[in-house]
Amino acid sequence: MMSATFEPAATRDWDFPRYVAGTALLVALGSARGLDPALLLRGTGLGARDVADHRREVTAAQELRVVRNLLAADPRVTGAEAGAAYHASTFGPLGFALLSSPTLGDAANLALRFIDLSFSFTPLSAVVEDGAVVVTGDEHAVPQDVRAFVVERDLAAIWTVLREICGGAPRLSAVGLPFPAPDDDAAAGRRAAFGVAPRWASRSATLRFDASWLDLRLPQANAHAFALAESLCHDLVSPRRDRRRHGIAEEVRILVAQRLEDGAPMAAVAAALGLSERSLRRRLQDAGMSYRTLLDEVRALAAERLLADPGLTLDDIAERLGYAEATSLVVAYRRWTGRTPRGLRPPRPGPSRSPA
Repeated sequence: MMSATFEPAATRDWDFPRYVAGTALLVALGSARGLDPALLLRGTGLGARDVADHRREVTAAQELRVVRNLLAADPRVTGAEAGAAYHASTFGPLGFALLSSPTLGDAANLALRFIDLSFSFTPLSAVVEDGAVVVTGDEHAVPQDVRAFVVERDLAAIWTVLREICGGAPRLSAVGLPFPAPDDDAAAGRRAAFGVAPRWASRSATLRFDASWLDLRLPQANAHAFALAESLCHDLVSPRRDRRRHGIAEEVRILVAQRLEDGAPMAAVAAALGLSERSLRRRLQDAGMSYRTLLDEVRALAAERLLADPGLTLDDIAERLGYAEATSLVVAYRRWTGRTPRGLRPPRPGPSRSPA
């Protein structure tokens, strides 16, 4: 059997940036129940195009706003229903790394190592005791108004993805949820998500399964793919972790990226953070940076990605970056890089010609 030691989670703070895929799942869940996506996104500053853009990052607060909107519009929706909608693919490179891990135990430690590439709000830990793996979530760290839904969702998502990467083999022996038994008709859905009926009013949020499953070789295990995917995870998470040391600056980057087409005015970003412009400016200064510097950094990164798309003209790119005309983009790009963007453009696809 593999070592019974699990790595500690990389963070026990849920307030990390995340890709929009988790938010998109919540919107899809609500839409399937007949709810208007605009209602679910209300107060987030996000639109349908943001939700459809797999590269888009959102803040934890934005995803929580969607949770609150969903529960306000349909209190019958359950966390288990939401968690069962997750797949390994939802997690991008992390999901690929999980699928290609050698064993379930390796996948579990990988997930803890890169927990800040997930969508979890519940701080997690895992131990082996009495021949069973016990995964515990700290429900006290989750905002109280969404606690029951979010903790149930996170546990259901963990178990759904774990079984998926194992080919459906493992079975839970117990699920504990530290909340009163709900007065709803969702017992069948919860049993479908977990394979067992949850034990309500438990001391903590837990998943329990036989420790022998840790040695299970995964169906898609591949050493080369695993090494590549783990490297991609590291490349993705390292800049995030570095930027989070600057506090509010990371949230500002994400909100600026979402508002580039409108020019990302400082007033709009400050309002999204619940701050005045003056307070935001002061907090950024305390972090050793300015709003203009962050705006330029976000624009420069977005410009590199957009310039690689042969289907976009310079006018298109300028518009997406919040410039009134392509000339402004050329000037800014030269200031950032010392080059002009025109020399970097890939050839645009032309009309195909029929053979003579």
